[in-house]
Amino acid sequence: MRYTRAKRRNHFISFISLVSMFGLAVGVMALIAVISVMNGFEKELTARILGMFAHATISGVDDSVRDWPNVVALAESSPHVLGAAPFVERQALLQGTRVTGAVIRGVLPEAEPRVSELDRKMLKGRLDDLKPGAFGIVLGNELAMQLGVGVGDKVTVITPEVSATPVGAIPRYKRFDVVGIFSVGFQEYDDGLAVIHLDDAERLFRLDGPSGIRLKLDDLFRAWDVGRELAQRLGRFYRVQDWREGHANFFTAVAMEKKVMFIILSLIVAVAAFNLVSTLVMLVTDKQADIAILRTLGIAPGSVMAVFMIQGIIVGAFGILLGVTGGTLLATNLPALVKWIERTFHVEFLSPEVYYISEVPSDMHWSDVGWIALVAFLFCVFATLYPARRAARTQPAAALRYE
Repeated sequence: MRYTRAKRRNHFISFISLVSMFGLAVGVMALIAVISVMNGFEKELTARILGMFAHATISGVDDSVRDWPNVVALAESSPHVLGAAPFVERQALLQGTRVTGAVIRGVLPEAEPRVSELDRKMLKGRLDDLKPGAFGIVLGNELAMQLGVGVGDKVTVITPEVSATPVGAIPRYKRFDVVGIFSVGFQEYDDGLAVIHLDDAERLFRLDGPSGIRLKLDDLFRAWDVGRELAQRLGRFYRVQDWREGHANFFTAVAMEKKVMFIILSLIVAVAAFNLVSTLVMLVTDKQADIAILRTLGIAPGSVMAVFMIQGIIVGAFGILLGVTGGTLLATNLPALVKWIERTFHVEFLSPEVYYISEVPSDMHWSDVGWIALVAFLFCVFATLYPARRAARTQPAAALRYE
């Protein structure tokens, strides 16, 4: 502990030690905060995507699942399946005052809340307004804007399949009444999804049953294991897919961005940690006479090396502790802090008119904090090796020549 301070006449070394300590603290704090924000964005996007997209999907070998009630019962018998619901999904052309393409999804309104959050994302109308045979339709809010329609208007759905008539092959079409508008907060669904009743979808696309069964699980990251188990129980006439297959590229890109950001910020922490090199080199120079006397008394070079390694680790440990404390507090209170800055300075970081996520989310994982602290500590240990080795090589005669 005495060697962590410089001589009274040389306060510059103590100042450099403080700079190294606070530089390391700032680096660790920034890394924890940024990784927590990226975790928050990943969690928010995952929730919005999987709020409409099933954790797992069971489909048949042909266009429809004919014995779907038994499939639903078998799926719900799994302890990891929270809910199951049939669906039909096809591409179609929608015509209101304007024309655009969209995905038509047929659902059972009473079963859909078990697998998605569509009923809680309604801006106008209710999901229960979809009645079999009434040919009602629920549109995403941006899709409704593109079509130029609202609740109470009519939309013509034109399917890619054709019907043979005396005048030739013509596409099939049906007029639907707009009974609701939803907003998920994710562009893929808000401007490209229309929902109708399952019975209407089967009649429109001339199917004998739903396209598949959508499943909601207690843990979305167990989707592959649960899907494989269900596939074995259902037999070879059914296929089970998990959510990663539909959005694999997206989640891979998010994970890669997170790793790259971790590496970049770790380099900043490394620079702060290696400031210890200059601090310890100056300290070794300052303590030359003390080292020479210890060597003369018979202390081993390894013990001298250990003294300066411990001194550098103490400085680094205090810096890491400050950084972990500050980073934890910042990551935990970051959303409230951002809102306070926006109110106080009348700025808006994420405009809801531009971004689907209009608030800065933060999701701190203690495992990330542990890894960050461990990496920073290893950087500190490596930073002490050269100065400590230099101290161990001090020759007593050369150090005491001018004392």
